[in-house]
Amino acid sequence: MSEPATRLTGHAVTGTRRLSGDLTEAVLDDGRVVVVKRGHGTGATAAEAAGLRWLASAAAVPVPSVHGQDEDWLVIDRVPEGRPTAAAAERLGHGLARLHAAGAPAFGAAPPGGPAEAWIGRAPMANATGEDWATWYAEHRVLPYVREAADAGTFGPAEVTLFERACGRLPALAEPPSRLHGDLWNGNVLWDGRDAWLIDPAAHGGHRETDLAMLHLFGCPHLDRVVAAYQEVSPLADGWAERIGAHQLFPLLVHSVLFGQSYAGQAVAAARSLR
Repeated sequence: MSEPATRLTGHAVTGTRRLSGDLTEAVLDDGRVVVVKRGHGTGATAAEAAGLRWLASAAAVPVPSVHGQDEDWLVIDRVPEGRPTAAAAERLGHGLARLHAAGAPAFGAAPPGGPAEAWIGRAPMANATGEDWATWYAEHRVLPYVREAADAGTFGPAEVTLFERACGRLPALAEPPSRLHGDLWNGNVLWDGRDAWLIDPAAHGGHRETDLAMLHLFGCPHLDRVVAAYQEVSPLADGWAERIGAHQLFPLLVHSVLFGQSYAGQAVAAARSLR
């Protein structure tokens, strides 16, 4: 991993440490500690780099700086390790509200300079735009993953019909597009002892409740503090808690595509919750 780090940052590497299969920590000769990440598909590093820059431009929530990127590699800040605290959770809630308020040109809008054909984790994600949230969400965040999971045998015809009917019951949400992290599960929130940092975005224009629904789905330390602080800055519309299942369809279906039957039941339950 030393070669891409040196090539993309212009600094020699004095030490490395493997973090996971695709991630390596590298110490540069100027003392900075960075993470070198190998891309997993066409446009993956470009999408992540553009997403991080777009989130950073809102100056709302800490995100790693991008130090270099090409088709195969991404070099970003290493986030210091720490413990989650209630105070950090409150800052995260305030920051998320400001991040979402920074807005997006349309539902499904890609970050500036980012590819339309992007990724959420290791699943493809098309950043096609739309003006009506429910229609856009059904066409580009629900049904494509239903079809892919059905093709893999995860869902049968009856379940596909259930999801199609659920799309007809999606709530009408009249808020403008927000600037979303897009893959806001607990693993993409890192705590340094003072703040919460956001990593690995699938950034796009969407409805702000989707980010919050992902935090509820996969858990987050001090989540009640996060939500309360969010509401201090930007109160959520009445009934937002009853809409969590609708927003969780997207990540649950992505996980059904990536991991099969282990998430299929939760996705079906979320679809049945829409009445």
